[in-house]
Amino acid sequence: MGRVVGIGELKDIREKLHREKKTVVFTNGCFDIIHRGHIEYLVKAKALGDVLVVGINTDASVRRIKGSKRPVVCEDDRAYIVANLTPVDYVCAFGEDTPLEIITVLRPDVLVKGADWNIDDIVGKDIVERSGGHVATIDLIPNRSTSSIIEHILEQFSSR
Repeated sequence: MGRVVGIGELKDIREKLHREKKTVVFTNGCFDIIHRGHIEYLVKAKALGDVLVVGINTDASVRRIKGSKRPVVCEDDRAYIVANLTPVDYVCAFGEDTPLEIITVLRPDVLVKGADWNIDDIVGKDIVERSGGHVATIDLIPNRSTSSIIEHILEQFSSR
């Protein structure tokens, strides 16, 4: 079971993991309504190293990125849920639109995003590579998204 930590604590954790020669993997996202695509993605991300750190967008950050009606699930609940998923070791929330600050502090060995991202556009790529790490992308499960779940719920219950 993972833990929800602040960025200061994350820095201390990273120093400890570096001394232990653990491979640290980092990924991030909104993780609003958890679905199979999230789980498969996190399982594949964890397989790339020893420790998986997940950055989650704060509620304000999600609203800026996804629109005023999101997130559906509040930040504290999203952090708790993600931290308790088997592959996840640590969760750290960030209020910016990108996880650049976390990546700068954490300096993960592996930075992971979905394959829907162009690898050259992944935020923090330069920092990770300068530190000797690498960037990886993971194929996403088709037709699995929070947006499609919301759309399905609206369609199913709009006439009631």
